[in-house]
Amino acid sequence: MEGVNHSRVSEFVLLGLTDSPQLQIFLFVMFSVFYLMTMLGNCLILLTVLSTPHLHSPMYFLLSNLSLIDMCLSSFATPKMIMDFFAQHKTISFEGCISQIFFLHLFTGTEIVLLISMSFDRYIAICKPLHYSSIMSQRVCVGLVATSWTVGFLHTMSQLAFTLYLPFCGPNVVDSFFCDLPLVIQLACIDIYVLGIFMISTSGVIALVSFLFLLTSYITVLVTIKDHSSTGSTKAFSTCTAHFIVVLMFFGPCIFIYVWPFTDFLVDKVLSVFYTIFTPFLNPLIYTLRNQEVKTAVKKKLSNQYLNLGKTTPIYSVQ
Repeated sequence: MEGVNHSRVSEFVLLGLTDSPQLQIFLFVMFSVFYLMTMLGNCLILLTVLSTPHLHSPMYFLLSNLSLIDMCLSSFATPKMIMDFFAQHKTISFEGCISQIFFLHLFTGTEIVLLISMSFDRYIAICKPLHYSSIMSQRVCVGLVATSWTVGFLHTMSQLAFTLYLPFCGPNVVDSFFCDLPLVIQLACIDIYVLGIFMISTSGVIALVSFLFLLTSYITVLVTIKDHSSTGSTKAFSTCTAHFIVVLMFFGPCIFIYVWPFTDFLVDKVLSVFYTIFTPFLNPLIYTLRNQEVKTAVKKKLSNQYLNLGKTTPIYSVQ
């Protein structure tokens, strides 16, 4: 084991998304804008929920935590990818690579449980409205969020416990813009195909089972809504549709990548971009455009900020 440690590679080479200089400039501008909008959009939702009293409800508490996780998920690899567009040698240290795997599985595992919690909240609100307040108490909501982070941490540690003891002594080229488990363990100096398939597919099966559970949950909710034609039902239908769009965008790429690991497809890179960049970017848009309460609160907050800036202008002009 001591010999293995001495021969371990010190860094990995990231091939990135493309070798074309023109395309790299285009992607640099596009992903920089997407990342900036992701951070601003999710920050706006987080601050709006925290500062708006009538949004202090279980659904919006969970939504604000989703925004927090999305900011984390878009930040574990995207800033480095953006900087690497102008780097001649796109490298990452062994420790940095392991850190990316750790945070990727921490945030995705946490988001999976949080999305299940959000579906549970909508199920109780629509299917058992009389018991909603007693079931979805503040303690339960905090417990759901704490459970999400705990499960995410346990999941990522289970993946790293397998990865850290692998000998990496030769190939060090990762065909992506960040380190992910299916790509990195293929570089190990021992044959880990069977064990690797088992470990990685476990993540895929968890994602698939969670998605099927969520699909069943939302179908149940939508059937319940269909039996009640009212303004409240229309609002609930819009909210659940928004939730399910988020679920579909998040789980689709995860299931494809992890249920069928060790595939050499360009689509894997595209899907990685989708759930690490596009999904966190689209979440605020989906929730603000399809949720009237959030939309109204955001507009009010922005207008208040504008009025406050207007009030301070004369002070500076007098000085």
